[in-house]
Amino acid sequence: MSRNKYPEQTVERILDAARRLFLEKGYEATTIQDIVDELGGLTKGAVYHHFKSKADIMNALGDRLFLERDPFLAVAGRKDLNGLEKLREVIRLHEADAEQQQLGREALPMLKNPRVLAEMLETNRRELTPRFLRLIEEGQRDGSISTGYAPGLAELIPLLTSLWLAPTVY
Repeated sequence: MSRNKYPEQTVERILDAARRLFLEKGYEATTIQDIVDELGGLTKGAVYHHFKSKADIMNALGDRLFLERDPFLAVAGRKDLNGLEKLREVIRLHEADAEQQQLGREALPMLKNPRVLAEMLETNRRELTPRFLRLIEEGQRDGSISTGYAPGLAELIPLLTSLWLAPTVY
């Protein structure tokens, strides 16, 4: 059996195909076989070598989209905004990203799975909370945010924006 010399390219091809299919057919209607068929020449085994499940593909796709369009990076160096304005802009940029919102809607059925929901909560806590905390602390320093609970607020914002507003969860 030959080894793929460029596994990251295979992962990108899988994610590109899944992205197209999830947006065209929807997450629920797309199967792993559909993704394999879209890849031309790749086997189902190759897909499963890189991803354990369709949910893992969706999670990786969400991570990739976030990193490509990271709203925190978009506001990081802006001197024309105070901490509160940066916080608002991060949320606005995220909500204004139509493709990411569409994929988020397609992923809602995944949240019915407790394991997937727990993984999403952990990822939010690990990845988003520190980023929100930096913006809140910046706002505290410049006087635009007044709170005695910056760490708790930083944990609450991702919960409110990704869970409380999700129809599948609420």
